[in-house]
Amino acid sequence: MGDHEARGDDFEKKAEKKLTGWGIFGSKYEDAADLFDKAANSFKLAKNWSRAASVYIKIANCHLKGDSKHEAASAYVEAANCYKKFSPQEAAQALNQAVNLFLEIGRLNMAARYSKDIGEIYQQEQDLEKATDYLERAADLFDSEGQSSQANTIKQKVAEIAAQLEQYPKATEIFEGIARQSINNNLLKYGVRGILLNAGICQLCRGDPVAITNSLERYQEIDPTFSGTREYKLLADLAASMDEGDIAKFTDAIKEFDSMTRLV
Repeated sequence: MGDHEARGDDFEKKAEKKLTGWGIFGSKYEDAADLFDKAANSFKLAKNWSRAASVYIKIANCHLKGDSKHEAASAYVEAANCYKKFSPQEAAQALNQAVNLFLEIGRLNMAARYSKDIGEIYQQEQDLEKATDYLERAADLFDSEGQSSQANTIKQKVAEIAAQLEQYPKATEIFEGIARQSINNNLLKYGVRGILLNAGICQLCRGDPVAITNSLERYQEIDPTFSGTREYKLLADLAASMDEGDIAKFTDAIKEFDSMTRLV
C-alpha cells in the first residue's frame, strides 16, 4: 500500500511540475493528464479513494484547458466512481459536471445514463426531490434518443417516488402515461397490465371509489384486454370492498391475487 501511495505522490508531483513548466500549449496539458492518470491509478491501488478522486478532477481540468470535453467528462465520471466510496454528495456533483459536458458535445445518451445515476444516488440518500429532478431529466433524454424502454423504466421510478411522497395524482398520471405509450409497442405492451395496476393502486390510495371506477373504464380504453385480467379483478374487488367498508373482503382479494402473482 505504502509503495503505491509513494508512487502516486511521485507521479502527481511530476504532473504539477509539467503544468508549471514550459511546453507547447496543448501537449503540456496532455502530458500532465497522462502523469495524473498514473497517479490516480496508484492511489486507487492504495485504496486512497479521496486522493484518487481529487487527481481525476485535476485530469478533467487539464482536458478542459486542452478543449477535450469528452475526455474531461470521462475524468469526472472516474472521480465520481472514487467519491462513491466515501461521499455520495461529491459523487453526484462530479457526475453533474460530466452530464453538462456530455450535453454540450451532443452525447445525449451518456448524459441520460449519468443523470439516472445521479437520481439513484439522491434516492439512496433520501433526497427524493433532487432524485425526481434528475430521473425526470434522464427519462426526457432517453425519450429524445428514441429509447422508450429505458425512459419508461425511469418514469416508473419517478412514479414510485411520487407515490412514496403521497403525491398520488402525479404518480397515477405518470403510470397511465407509460401505459398509453407502451400499448402500441410490441416489446412493451405485455407490461401494461402491471403498470395499470400500479396506477389503480395510486387511485385507491386517494380513497375515492368513484375515481377508481372511472379509472377502470379509462384503463379498458387504453388496453381493451384489461377487463379480462386478474389485475382488473383485483382493482374492482378492492374498490368495491372500500365502498362497502368491508375489510375482510379487501384482505381476501389481496390474498387471492398474491397466491397466484406476488404482489409487491
